[in-house]
Amino acid sequence: MASIFNQIQGRVPRRYVALVAFFFFVALFLWSGFDVVPRSPTVGRFKYVPSSYNWAKAKVYHPVKDMKMLPQGTPVTFPKVQLKNHSENQDATSSTRKQAVKNAFIKSWEAYKSHAWGKDQLQPLSGGGKDTFSGWMAQVVDALDTLWIMDLKEDFYLAVKEVAVIDWATTHDNNVINLFEVTIRYLGGLLAAYDLSQEPVLRAKAIELGDALYATFDTPNRLPSHWLDYSKAKKGEQTADDSMSGAAGGTLCMEFTRLSQITGDPKYYDATERIKQFYYRFQNETSLPGLWPVTMNFRDEQLIETRYTIGAGADSMYEYLVKMPVLLGGLDPQYPEMAIKALDTARDYLLYRPMTPKDENILMAGNALVDHGNVERIYEMQHLTCFAGGMYAMAGKLFKRDDYVDLGSRLSSGCVWAYDSFASGIMPEAADLVGCKKLDGPCPYDETFLPLSNDPRLPPGFVNVKAKHYLLRPEAIESVFYMYRITGDQVWRDTAWRLWENIVRETEVDLAFAIVEDVTVSKGTNGDVMETFWLAETLKYFYLIFDDEGAIDLDEWVFNTEAHPFKRPVV
Repeated sequence: MASIFNQIQGRVPRRYVALVAFFFFVALFLWSGFDVVPRSPTVGRFKYVPSSYNWAKAKVYHPVKDMKMLPQGTPVTFPKVQLKNHSENQDATSSTRKQAVKNAFIKSWEAYKSHAWGKDQLQPLSGGGKDTFSGWMAQVVDALDTLWIMDLKEDFYLAVKEVAVIDWATTHDNNVINLFEVTIRYLGGLLAAYDLSQEPVLRAKAIELGDALYATFDTPNRLPSHWLDYSKAKKGEQTADDSMSGAAGGTLCMEFTRLSQITGDPKYYDATERIKQFYYRFQNETSLPGLWPVTMNFRDEQLIETRYTIGAGADSMYEYLVKMPVLLGGLDPQYPEMAIKALDTARDYLLYRPMTPKDENILMAGNALVDHGNVERIYEMQHLTCFAGGMYAMAGKLFKRDDYVDLGSRLSSGCVWAYDSFASGIMPEAADLVGCKKLDGPCPYDETFLPLSNDPRLPPGFVNVKAKHYLLRPEAIESVFYMYRITGDQVWRDTAWRLWENIVRETEVDLAFAIVEDVTVSKGTNGDVMETFWLAETLKYFYLIFDDEGAIDLDEWVFNTEAHPFKRPVV
């Protein structure tokens, strides 16, 4: 490069050298195809460093031929979700409990700052950090809105300063991106923090990341893969997966839709609307009409598998069917149609009443296998399905279905019962129970249905515990939070505090909070993991249930599956 300019200087008057150099670099930039994004000093109040590769300028190998636009029109007025939109006063008990949750957040956050800053996740026992989701400081992005909600503004702006310089083009996992996890944690976290704070740099980084994730849809049929391979995407070699979970594909629409809403660019909405149309086309043609199997063939657009659940692999797909209507202002009739069909079918084939010693009026969500039209019920209990209580209750309010609110209450109570059943006061990741014949009516306790067990740690009513650990999951408190906001019944707040005391006792360690290896014993062994959703979801829901009902009013906001609140359209 230096020799070129030496030659120029030897033949051209010195006053033209600068001009020649300028045009040389302009030509070099144009020749590069805009891959390298020019640096901009600040966006808003923050130093802003765009990612080193601009996916918005990347070649599109399978362009959209019929761009699907956001629904237009005046948003409809939905029935109110919350009983109250504010508290008349904040009683001393609730204030004390809210502060206790905030103190736990501060302890966890400070530990992350001191021992794992720059990493995705804190290791609370060893005092280290590790990268789990691309190495872009997942914990920072995931906790942004919680920092704002808890009025920890100094740390919020410290976190935004770091986010403003993240390079989405460089990862710590061979440039292969988990589309589902990155969307719900990173993109969802950025969008929520922007909606709350209106900091423009968060919008800018969300657009950058959205453009990168959008490349996952550059496939022959415009349906995605679970994994975005940067190298394949740049060469046009991405294809949709021939086996991908319903949750992985169906838990993108809220984030991509919100990105289109705040940018005015319909391409993000178009991407996930195509997944919705794929689901809509087959909803009544599966082996259990109304529901979708756990995995589907996105590449050939076929649904062959016959396992059904609202647990792992499917959960948040159904959650988003209920939440998309409000995010779209009620302007898309397909989402409520799909949601009601799915919730009714799940009620009939997946929900069950467990046989319990005191014949509690509770429900659980199990699984089903379909073989030549015969449906085999599987009476499993997953912690992941504990979100269903809140989902049904919210759907009940939005769609004027009182029966859904009742189902939501019983499902939420079922998970609370499971928490109360174990020595630790925490339910396990997965267990098996005995199902009653009907959802309603008496169900006498009959021990002959239970295996002979000499294990005193197996609670009455449980057949076995298949996964004994607790990962700091939020799903139970999530549903308890929804039930309190929807009903205003103080019993849900008191229940939340009982769950809180149990979780703190079992998970708190010197540095922060850690997963539990075995919930069948009290004060057992902890694992060296603090999942990012501890700060993003679990502590947020615990905090909000004791906060004023006006904080993140469910008639003004809607949560994504990682508890990131998006602003609902103004009616």
